Amino acid sequence: MHDGIAAAVYGGVSAALAAAPRGAGAILAAKAAAAAAPRGGALAESAVADAAPRGRALAAGAGFARSLADSPRGALALAVLNAYAGDALAAEGSPLALDMTLRHRGAELDPSTAAAGGRLAIFVHGLGETDLSWRFKATPKRPGYGAQLERDLGYTPLELRYNTGRHISANGRALAALLEETLAGAADEIVLVGHSMGGLVARSACHYGHQADHEWTEAVRHVVCLGSPHLGAPLEKGINALGWALGRVPETRPFARAVNARSAGIKDLRYGACIEEDWCDCDPDELLRDRCHDVPFLPGAHFSFIAATVRQEPLGTIVGDLLVRVPSASGQGRSRRIPFAEGRGRRLTGLTHLDLLNHPAVYEQLRAWLAQ
Repeated sequence: MHDGIAAAVYGGVSAALAAAPRGAGAILAAKAAAAAAPRGGALAESAVADAAPRGRALAAGAGFARSLADSPRGALALAVLNAYAGDALAAEGSPLALDMTLRHRGAELDPSTAAAGGRLAIFVHGLGETDLSWRFKATPKRPGYGAQLERDLGYTPLELRYNTGRHISANGRALAALLEETLAGAADEIVLVGHSMGGLVARSACHYGHQADHEWTEAVRHVVCLGSPHLGAPLEKGINALGWALGRVPETRPFARAVNARSAGIKDLRYGACIEEDWCDCDPDELLRDRCHDVPFLPGAHFSFIAATVRQEPLGTIVGDLLVRVPSASGQGRSRRIPFAEGRGRRLTGLTHLDLLNHPAVYEQLRAWLAQ
């Protein structure tokens, strides 16, 4: 009797915990759609209400997903949902899984209108963000890095939107293929700027593009990583340890399954996995084991980093920018070192992880590197 009751209770708890994030994501998406498009609010609520009895956000139609993706709030809701379960959504063919697209001035880029020649600055957002995140705290005087680089140095800004729940290596391969299809021979110079996970995706794309002898890689001159966890993020390491510990005891194993349900993209941030060899053929929930390989930089391109801390030493060393610590952002660890050249790194104090998306000090350094 004890075993039967315990199995029923723990099974119910496990199912509820696993369903909660997707259900919350669907509700958040519906509210965002309603706020962005009042006429479509009833349709959005209806779609989620229909999905709720089955406990799955996948019941939302493709038209509903497109309407969400076309509004700022809806796009953010989808980005958060994809961050947590984007790999599962993509595997199931859900319309809520974000496609990888290049965007210009908030709209999807038409490959047939991609500028021939010129200088392109491509911005790659981080986990749970969208292309609109690059306008974080934007003002007329500080509209975002893309607009400022266009004004000061003549770069045409493009932003990438993608599913951050997929493996970083999968997004790297997809980005390499997208740039080859869209921009091969269409640019004299390409700059990649990645925030957080975006820096790892940019490094991965360069690796796979060079490996496949893609033409676009010959135009890459700069890759700049803003707060990217090259050696891993402490929060993901802590969650990994928590899930492992909960899984050791039968009474807490349902909670471990809920904790470990997070996406492959999040788990890749544990040690900064950029290529398939970093994660394939292993248990994704094994306890704190670094399997990452050295990924050479793209020949002919300058790789740079900016790391941030919210406070001066010694607190800054401990908390970093609240999500990524300086050794990881600079790639200077005890056992692994990312080969950034002298003068290709900058540490800023008084900034959080999100501040790196749009801050005067970051832009001045970015502009100085690109103007060389």
